[in-house]
Parts: sequence; structure tokens; C-alpha cells
Amino acid sequence: MTTKVHVHLFYGADPRFYRQGDNIGCLYGYHHAESDAFALTYSKDARESKPVRLVRRALKAALGFDFIHTWRNRAEMLRSDVIWTHTEQEWLSAALMLLLCGRKAGANASPLLLAQSVWLIDKWPSYGIVRSWLYRKLMTRADQLTTLASENAALCKRYFNREAKPLLYGLNTRDFPVKAPAEWKPHSPIRIAAIGNDRDRDWETLIKAFGHDARYTVKLATRRRIPASLRAPNVEIALFSGIRKQHELYDWADVIVVPLRPNTHASGITVMLEAAAVGKPMVVTNVGALQDYFPASEASYIPPFNPQALRDAVDRLAAAPIEALRQAQAAAAGLVARELTTEHYAMQHVRITQDMLRARAVARGRGVSDVDAAEAARGQAQRSAAPESRGGR
Repeated sequence: MTTKVHVHLFYGADPRFYRQGDNIGCLYGYHHAESDAFALTYSKDARESKPVRLVRRALKAALGFDFIHTWRNRAEMLRSDVIWTHTEQEWLSAALMLLLCGRKAGANASPLLLAQSVWLIDKWPSYGIVRSWLYRKLMTRADQLTTLASENAALCKRYFNREAKPLLYGLNTRDFPVKAPAEWKPHSPIRIAAIGNDRDRDWETLIKAFGHDARYTVKLATRRRIPASLRAPNVEIALFSGIRKQHELYDWADVIVVPLRPNTHASGITVMLEAAAVGKPMVVTNVGALQDYFPASEASYIPPFNPQALRDAVDRLAAAPIEALRQAQAAAAGLVARELTTEHYAMQHVRITQDMLRARAVARGRGVSDVDAAEAARGQAQRSAAPESRGGR
């Protein structure tokens, strides 16, 4: 029997158009789950006029999720057995659509909703009463919660009394083939690259650590605005967009720095995966459960908001090239050993989905209540997934 899975992505990630011509499949690698047993469909971006786009975005800003985009894709979603989502913006919207269409949770729930959260937990303490109430209500329709970091999973239990499965995100090794370095020797001045658009990048600490110091040359690639007060003559701020430009930046750099504010959602993990693949040593702020992916032997971790510690970590690598090389080689080997790839990321979804479907079938056979069936599905998914989570670290 073929399981029909609908992958609900944000507007702009339609595989028909995203990086058209590159033939990369789905942005996050979910296409690796396609098989005789799993048939996947994806949300489609509707063509829209400028006024309609403004209305859609305004409603998205008010709700915190893109309900119009979801509603347009409801037919395919309702025909599926399971819906996969990548962030809370997608699953909150999908949950609302399902409830409005009378598709409640329980033994007869169809489709099942696999709900992955990224920024939700970090933002939760700032939400008001109305938004918190709405999101809790919508969470009752989520059959399985997932996150990309163990800290987020633990907070799901604390905030919502719900078990969440931490998954390991992965790298597209077609864009970034893993190449363990054979040698490493820093330039003078030391070349530092920092990349990212996540809300939790700490560019202030980065520039305080290296700005106005002729011993370092920094290239900072971001779409986020950097205040004029932080500008420095040895810090180039630009957008290195596209895979080719990103590779050029990584090739230029001696060290990849990932400066972060405290967070719980593994901010910076994509850059760490890419740095490991291209064989560059990393200096990373020790927040967000990033050691779920790369232990301390594979990256130089520093405390947050500490320019001196950041500068000292880079200096230690430059002063000990053999140790820096060993660290970079260990990170590349760890990426391979822990299967930190989009293929493995997709297969984790497959296994969780199979467990959810089995639990639902058992619940239906026993004729249990909707509430009990939903709890059984969640419990089964957690029990079967737990060993994989421990092994993945």
C-alpha cells in the first residue's frame, strides 16, 4: 500500500520553481523519501496579483502563518495520508485548515499531521494571551511534534506537556560534497568568513572581536542590516548569494565563524554543515544544542557575547595549524558518520510516519476514543524514535 504524503512548504519553495534548472528536488531534501511505498506531493505557489500578495502577507503577519497559501493547497492536503511541515508557520496553518474542514485528531484522523517547530519555542515567552491560546488550540491537531534541536524538544515538554522528537537536519551533499582537508595553513591577515540570515546571528560580537584590527580580514555575508556604527574597514559586508558564490567565500576563508545569540533551535547549523563539508575549521557560539550535531572535538565552541573569547579561539587555531587541521578533518568525518545529510533527514520522517500510521491502525482496531488514539500515536512515535535520537548524537 502506498502512503500519500503531502509536504507543505512556505510560499516560494515550490519545487517546480525553486532553483529551476538545477534539478535539486525539494529545498530541504524531502524528495529523498519518495519510493514505491511513499508518494509525495508538494504545496504549489499560486500566481497572484500585487494586491492579493499584500493581503496574503498582511494576514500572515497578523496570524503568524500563511493561511491563504495553505487554503489554496487544501485539496491535495486533504487527499493525503500524512502532512509533513518544516516550520511552525506551516503546521499551524495546516492545523487550522484541517479543523475548519472537520478533520479532527484521533483514531479516525486523516490526514495525520507531522508538525515541526523551529522558532516557536524561542518566541513563546513573548506571545500574548490570545496568540498563545490560539497556538495551543491548533497544537491539539498536531499528531507528532518534531524539532531540530534537543533543547527545543525539552521545552515542548515544559511548555505544552507534549513529547517532541528531535531530528537531525542534513546537508545537500550534491551542493556541498564532503571533502576532508589534507592541509591547513592560515593567511596573514587571517581570513574569517561568517554567513547567515537567521534572526539569532550576533554580528555585533563578531565585529567587536575583529573589526579595526589589521591582523584579520572579515567577509560577512548576510541580508540583514548591519548598523553603521559597527562598520569597520577590514570587514566587508555583502550578500554572497547562490551556491557558486558561497563556495568562493568558503574557498577564500581560513576559518568559519558562527556567532550567535542564545537560542534553542540550532541556529547556524546549515553553515556548520557546509563548513565541515568543505574542510574549514569552525568557531561557534555554544548555544542552540549545536553539539547535537558536532561535539566539542569537531568545532571550537565559545560562550555568547564574548568578543575576547571569539578572538582567542581564532588565534589558537592560527597558532596551531596541525590542531586546526585535525579539528576540520574530525568535523568532516563526523558529518559522514552521523549521516548529517538531506537523505538521512528524509528517512527520519519516513520512520516516524510509519510509526504514526501503525499506531493509528492499532487504535482503530481497538476502537479507542479519539483522544486516546491521538495519545497512542504520539507515544508510539516517541518510543520507536528514541534510540535513533541517542545514536544520532
